[in-house]
Amino acid sequence: MRFDVLTVIPEAVSPYLGASILGRAAQDGVITAEVVDLRPYGEGKHRQLDDSPYGGGSGMVMKPGPLVSAIEDAAAKTPEGGRRLVLITSPGGRAFSRAWAHEIAATVDHLVLVCGRYEGIDARVDAYVDGAVSIGDYVLTGGEPAAIAVVDAVARLLPGALGNADSTREESFEPSSTGETLLEYPHYTRPRAFRGAEVPPVLLSGDHAKIAAWRLARARARTRRDRPDLLETLDLPPEEE
Repeated sequence: MRFDVLTVIPEAVSPYLGASILGRAAQDGVITAEVVDLRPYGEGKHRQLDDSPYGGGSGMVMKPGPLVSAIEDAAAKTPEGGRRLVLITSPGGRAFSRAWAHEIAATVDHLVLVCGRYEGIDARVDAYVDGAVSIGDYVLTGGEPAAIAVVDAVARLLPGALGNADSTREESFEPSSTGETLLEYPHYTRPRAFRGAEVPPVLLSGDHAKIAAWRLARARARTRRDRPDLLETLDLPPEEE
């Protein structure tokens, strides 16, 4: 799968996409990730990318010309016959989710992410993209962290991206063995005792059925504590209530 990230500050994106799991996925040919510097697309001798907003107001707005040119150049790199998706990172975009990440990983061959910046992007750019994506109800100084999050969440779902394919099956927001959407259960490793805190005995029992039951109960408890909205329709057993 191909990823193109269009940004004013490529130095903020390139190191992450080239490191660790994403870097190995690129080396193995699972993904192709290119970070596109928008500055060469700027207009005039100063390579201007933004201007003051019509109608007044604070901040600067990204100009349509440079962005559309960069989007068209990125679009030309879509593999022949491949499906392309172009998204702007914006706090007003569609909320990114596990389900959307799976959908993109399964159906898209080329994902182009346009990092928002300044006060916003000229609305006429909307005609050249497929939509906008948001990673939360808050505002960042730029869309680079959001773009990195989307690439990471999608790329790790691609076959061959992770060393262990099972790593994506038992984790937060993936349906549990009972079909519930839960946060992941807590994990433990050596040492058995750390500063007076012991590993739960059930995890040392070797009884896989009991371990599975304990993990499900802990996942439900953790979800109830941190994301009760996920449990609104869940009927818990009396002992867990």
